[in-house]
Amino acid sequence: MARETLTEDQIIRTAIELLDEEGLEGLNMRSLGKRLGAAATAVYWHVRNKDDLVLLVGDQVWDEIELPDLDAVDWRTAATSMALSLHAMLVRHPWLVQAFGSHLFYGPRKARHDDRILAVYEAAGFSGAAADRAAASVFTYVLGNALGASATASLNRKINREGRDPEEVLRETTAKAAEAASGLPHLQSRLNTTSAEYDEAPEGTFTFGLESLIAGLETHLG
Repeated sequence: MARETLTEDQIIRTAIELLDEEGLEGLNMRSLGKRLGAAATAVYWHVRNKDDLVLLVGDQVWDEIELPDLDAVDWRTAATSMALSLHAMLVRHPWLVQAFGSHLFYGPRKARHDDRILAVYEAAGFSGAAADRAAASVFTYVLGNALGASATASLNRKINREGRDPEEVLRETTAKAAEAASGLPHLQSRLNTTSAEYDEAPEGTFTFGLESLIAGLETHLG
């Protein structure tokens, strides 16, 4: 594909697909050009470098977050809905969590999200810096919870590149964790539960914490 027929939209969509599969470390202009059926030089006509490309795709995915109508729902429903939608987006694109450590994201789509989330907390009764703090508290909570999915995706890619068996790695790690917990009664009791029971705890952690956080914010409105 020549540079004249290659579009920025094609580049962004293909880059997102590549990032979802290979992570931030797997993105480069050569591999992207190969997926597009174009030379890497053709991509450079549209984006200057990898960092610029990450900023473009990083803004694009914010369009996936649903922005509730504040005339139709109350602020707690809106805040919860946006947090759940943000979390789902970050889990779908775990590379974005990685990228927050090395990029400052901005753009029209992220700006629309940020504007709406401030409107949510202003509708609740927060104003100025208080609205900023409320929005930031929920955002950092969501980001922290998405870190697990991002780390798991990155670790699985690493294990596969090394040609190791993921199940064997898990068994070895579990055995080492049990050894490290020796003599620590609270942790050991959890590790000694059945895997099904142990796995239940993280499942509801995100929603439990989110509900608690938003309820806590409401108490500050007093």
